[in-house]
Amino acid sequence: MQDERVVVVTGGGSGMGRAMVQEFVAQGDRVAAVGRTREKVEATVAELDDPGRALAIEADVSDPEAVARCVGAVLDWSGRIDVLCNNAGIIDSYRPAHEVPLEEWDENIAVNLTGPFLMARAVLPDMLSRSAGVIINVASTASFSAATGGTAYTAAKHGVLGLTRQLTFDYGKLGIRVNAICPGATLTGLAEAMLADQGDDVPDVEEELRRFPAGRWCEPREIARLATYLASDDAAFIHGSPLVIDGGWLTAARNPL
Repeated sequence: MQDERVVVVTGGGSGMGRAMVQEFVAQGDRVAAVGRTREKVEATVAELDDPGRALAIEADVSDPEAVARCVGAVLDWSGRIDVLCNNAGIIDSYRPAHEVPLEEWDENIAVNLTGPFLMARAVLPDMLSRSAGVIINVASTASFSAATGGTAYTAAKHGVLGLTRQLTFDYGKLGIRVNAICPGATLTGLAEAMLADQGDDVPDVEEELRRFPAGRWCEPREIARLATYLASDDAAFIHGSPLVIDGGWLTAARNPL
């Protein structure tokens, strides 16, 4: 068992983020669950077997001042930050560029790309002071191909891989490991809401998923287990890598959505 670590998980109020909080706490770590909605991150902490090992923080990762307050609160609580999981994200409306409102573009870039940058920039001074740390960015299959999202989402998630690689180049030799998780179809609340809104002209997603090698949705806990592995010493030789966990989505080269 590794020594107790201090972990920050953004988007910790639901889906993959909530699962990450649960998995890290189950391993004996202390975890700050960060989210834009206080009630959701507080619910994440309250549902833990050991709520005393977690801290709920309300913060918008696209707001530099909120990010500074968030990281300051974690350092006041724990004295250090060992692992950052940049999981917070939003989806777009799947529109082509000529139909995308500027507000949608700005929000997607702000949350999905600027947010991970702001959080990384804020935690790096503490990690550099100890020459140790792990940053895990949640990217997407949309980081490699079109059609998994719309213009704004795809552009932002491609950017997350660029950010991951540059952080690795700049900080890898200084003791900080940075990698990206690239999920495919994962059954989160966001995915369920999207399915509920799909019209009659959209293919049946469940039927399409069965055409993929895994033949099913990914569960948020599977993403969380990959995150805990990447944060562990067992992953010490993994730097700057996009780890795809998509059930064969990209291999099958089809998009059910």
